[in-house]
Amino acid sequence: MTEVKLGAATVQRIEESYEPNFDAKMFFPDWQPGVVQEHRDWLLPNHYDEPSGSLKLSVHSWLLTVGGKRILIDTCVGNHKSRPHRPKWHLMETPYLARLKAAGVEPDQVDMVMCTHLHVDHVGWNTRLENGKWVPTFKNAKYVFSRTDYDHYLKVDADPKTAPANAGSFRDSVLPVVEAGLSQLVDGAAQLDENLKVEPAPGHTPGTIAIKFESRGEKALFCGDILHHALQVYHPEWNSFACGEAVGARKSRREALEHCAGSGARLMPCHFGAPFTCHIDHKGSGFVPRFDASF
Repeated sequence: MTEVKLGAATVQRIEESYEPNFDAKMFFPDWQPGVVQEHRDWLLPNHYDEPSGSLKLSVHSWLLTVGGKRILIDTCVGNHKSRPHRPKWHLMETPYLARLKAAGVEPDQVDMVMCTHLHVDHVGWNTRLENGKWVPTFKNAKYVFSRTDYDHYLKVDADPKTAPANAGSFRDSVLPVVEAGLSQLVDGAAQLDENLKVEPAPGHTPGTIAIKFESRGEKALFCGDILHHALQVYHPEWNSFACGEAVGARKSRREALEHCAGSGARLMPCHFGAPFTCHIDHKGSGFVPRFDASF
């Protein structure tokens, strides 16, 4: 397991899956036929599967260890979850917890779980199935959720016309945490400790949060789905089919890229292909990713 230093912290990627997943033209409505040839030098094979025309996407968590605390950021799809709308995510059986253990952390040792938003592939390991019941996986952790996202999906889930929210993940992966008294709902911008703060980044979901980290002058931005794919660095105007509010999603994406390019913060997405993280540089009026081999 690779460990990368961010000031006084180490960060590790805990993989759930990494494979060709979504048809590129379906995933990005603004997909352009020439984009593969234009970016072939870096796009293949880690970010795009040419035979299938699919984006190669990772689904992973970030494990941040700093000041004696273990913080897990976004928790993937989870095992045994009924997700028939996404066959590759339906009733999964992955060694995610074994990979977490290989990184040196047992579930009971996690101090904080942070979800950038409450979509199905960012909340799944919040809970696990025990004796037919969904229970918090990280029973000693405080789970940080956006209050805006929580309130929004609570209403969606209560409406017979739209329920169940997020393909059932709100019921099996969010509500059990809240009912166990382990949730911390954050409103707006909030400084969580000396290293971590969250800021609203609405668009992909109403309550998406950007998680900013700083230690000893080194910075990182855990962006969740503000960006899904490295092509969006070149095309911040591209929204995915899953972005709920187009104008807000583009605004939040550009703000994230400006923050990284201007401050030197490392971009830490949840779905980029290898090497899974990058720095952002300005180029003209736009941006380019600067990959390294850290992961």
